[in-house]
Amino acid sequence: MSAEATNPDAPSRRRGRPRIDLRRLGRAALLGPAARDRLPDAIGHVAEAHRAHHPDADLAILHRAYVLAESSHRGQFRKSGEPYITHPLAVTLILAELGAETTTLTASLLHDTVEDTEVTLDQVRAEFGDEVCYLVDGVTKLEKVDYGAAAEPETFRKMLVATGNDVRVMSIKLADRLHNMRTLGVMRPEKQARIAKVTRDVLIPLAERLGVQALKTELEDLVFAILHPEEYERTRAVIAENADAADALGAIAESVRSVMREAGIQAEVLIRPRHFVSVHRVRLKRGELRGTDFGRLLVLVGEDADCYAVLGELHTCFTPLISEFKDFIAAPKFNLYQSLHTAVAGPDGSVAEVLIRTHQMHKVAEAGVIALGNPYAATDGPETDGPDPGEARRQEQSDNADGERADPTRPGWLSRLLEWQESAPDPDTFWTSLQADLAEDREITVFRADGGTLGLPAGASCVDAAYAQYGEAAHACIGARVNGRLATLSTQLGDGDTVQLLLAQDAPSGPSPEWLEHVRTPAARIAISSWLAEHPEDAKPPAAAPRAPMATAVTAGRRAAVNAVTDLPGATVRLAGCCTPVPPDAVTGFAVRGGAVTVHRVECPAVARMQGLGRAPIGVRWGDAAECRVTLVAESFGRPRLLADLTEVIATAGAAIVSAMVEPPSEQRVRHTYTLQLPDAAGLPGLMRAMRDVAGVYDVSRAQHPAGTT
Repeated sequence: MSAEATNPDAPSRRRGRPRIDLRRLGRAALLGPAARDRLPDAIGHVAEAHRAHHPDADLAILHRAYVLAESSHRGQFRKSGEPYITHPLAVTLILAELGAETTTLTASLLHDTVEDTEVTLDQVRAEFGDEVCYLVDGVTKLEKVDYGAAAEPETFRKMLVATGNDVRVMSIKLADRLHNMRTLGVMRPEKQARIAKVTRDVLIPLAERLGVQALKTELEDLVFAILHPEEYERTRAVIAENADAADALGAIAESVRSVMREAGIQAEVLIRPRHFVSVHRVRLKRGELRGTDFGRLLVLVGEDADCYAVLGELHTCFTPLISEFKDFIAAPKFNLYQSLHTAVAGPDGSVAEVLIRTHQMHKVAEAGVIALGNPYAATDGPETDGPDPGEARRQEQSDNADGERADPTRPGWLSRLLEWQESAPDPDTFWTSLQADLAEDREITVFRADGGTLGLPAGASCVDAAYAQYGEAAHACIGARVNGRLATLSTQLGDGDTVQLLLAQDAPSGPSPEWLEHVRTPAARIAISSWLAEHPEDAKPPAAAPRAPMATAVTAGRRAAVNAVTDLPGATVRLAGCCTPVPPDAVTGFAVRGGAVTVHRVECPAVARMQGLGRAPIGVRWGDAAECRVTLVAESFGRPRLLADLTEVIATAGAAIVSAMVEPPSEQRVRHTYTLQLPDAAGLPGLMRAMRDVAGVYDVSRAQHPAGTT
């Protein structure tokens, strides 16, 4: 249970379900009544906590690991003066309370032996097997003697790569950091602040992404106390002043229990006090706090269907706040979290937030990946060292094309992280990119055109999607379609969007420097920056200039026959250049100076403007002549010979080019505007289809704006 549920006055849990209380464990004496220099019964605390979750676990390997750890660390002391063995014992006890399996606990007891004692990895492998050896190696720090200032970033890189093959590596690291943070008071203030900042920027986001809320919430409180001591003390005072706040929630909780009994739903209703950081955030959001703001109600049931039954009863018997409803069961978070969130108003108008989940969901919500036990075990039989964890995960991925979805311990964000870190050889680039990546706390899923999916951070653009799908081949990306509509590469994607990336078939000029303004993923940023560094001549942004015609070609054709008759006798008839109407378009006309009538298509924006000015329309109808003039706009992606191919198609259709204008490229997109003389208006649809079929052209439309040259 997270730090949110540490209230000793909260209703007791169902018999047989161990209570996870990390703050109590942090204060408890680990060694029992024996003298600290003997440590004979210390492992008993771990064994008791482990058996609570795994009654049939074989404890012999834990005893052997403890004996090796205690003998190896004998004579070593922590800065607090305690024997060093108290640290691996505390880390292991944290994991045992969260339900970690035997292999993880064994590695946790030994996690500092290779780093701080004469024990070698070969000895660990020979005594405890490859799996324990892999976990111990994964959390072993790199030496500053060898790596200097890069030791910390490279150590995290090493741990993350190891986590990609076995997520239990990071579980041990998080528990290790939690105990170190609990005992950080013996260090100098500047060192406390440095460790707290790394914890805030890297470890807490990793705990959130792995779903280990029990560790995340206490780490947040410990960091809060170090980095913001004044706000921490103010929040602590507010909580102390509202010590009786549980009474307000208690009344609503009792009402909820009564509703559940009457509905025949077997449910536990618990009060979950908020931890310090949560109270601080609520206070910043709402200002003055009410009694019900200091906690939430937790309703635990047996089956998924019961969750929705509880929700229905709550929304029927209480006044719900619909804006607070979230369904993380139908759409789980990317960190395995599942729950229903709602809020209801009590009889006195007080509002209580309610979490509804099954017991299994609650276990996963608190312990995250730790609750999965050994996710790489081939069977449900007794725990063994099993196969190499990396090979087990690779086999899992080979069984399913979407490997990161088949293996819940390697979600999309971790796969992306492992991919981009390979392209960041510089420790500073890796460290900066890692913190930026972990700062993205929400993830979206977009669908590829081929039916696959891409997991991306919220706010990702089409550029991010391109590099996520194609890697460095995305340098050739020239556009995208989002939900079937053409979109610029800077377009932000939303959860559930369908994106089709368009790649140039010819040799591309490479990514634009402007792309860096739109990327959110380190993989895309690193790939683009690397290409621009290798091609400095292409990295200069184009000079700012007004959009002007890049090329204009004019042919001297005869004056178009005006095939329109107006209701104004004797008037000269002109076809508007803004919309170039042709038969059989619905048209209307307006009188202009000189007694002339200008003919517009009825949907032309100019028609609405003139009617808004009180100009009276004049009736217009088409005559018998077939020849017409029209202005077409072709939207395309830039490529060699595009202009030649378009003009060839136009000539083949028998149309004469009166004028042509090509605008400067923008985001690799080019606009061509052609005013054409057609021998027969009936051939216009076929001409437009032929122009759309030219490679690189994605749309051809009639002009809806003033033509460049008419």
